Formats: sequence, structure tokens, C-alpha cells
Amino acid sequence: MLGHLGGKRPNFYGSVTVAEHGQVSIPAEARRDLGITPSTKLLVFSGPGKKALMLVKAESVTELIANTTALLSQFEQVLKSNPLETPKDNR
Repeated sequence: MLGHLGGKRPNFYGSVTVAEHGQVSIPAEARRDLGITPSTKLLVFSGPGKKALMLVKAESVTELIANTTALLSQFEQVLKSNPLETPKDNR
């Protein structure tokens, strides 16, 4: 694997050139490693400072939203059973 750093660090798969109609080819090794097939939906985001472009599998974003929603529900239940103390008015 080209530039594999292990763990949660990103892998470097090479470079691509943007074609006339804005198309790019995702390197075969990246497609294989990430399970990207011709039917895979990708969401496109700009990175920090609009200096990066991120492609994220749509199913990953959907999963993240579902997990976050479940976690927020759990937080809500905890807050309902143990309300936060509010500071007393010091007038």
C-alpha cells in the first residue's frame, strides 16, 4: 500500500487530475480498500478553509447521524432523570 501509515491516519493513494468536465478517477487501491463500487454514493464536502475536498460514503454519514441521534436520546433521558442544577438568582 502506497504511503500506508497504519492506525487511524489517512492513507496516501497517489494523485489525480481533474478532467475538463470536473471528473476525477479514484485510484483502484483506494476503491478496493474503502469498498467503493460503481453503485456507491459519495457525498462531497469542502475541508477547512476551503482548501480540501472530502469524499465520504453516504452510508457512513447516514450511520453517523443515526448513532448521534441515539446518543442524544440517551443524553436526554439522563437529563430528564437527573436535571442539571441551575444557579440561584443573586439579586
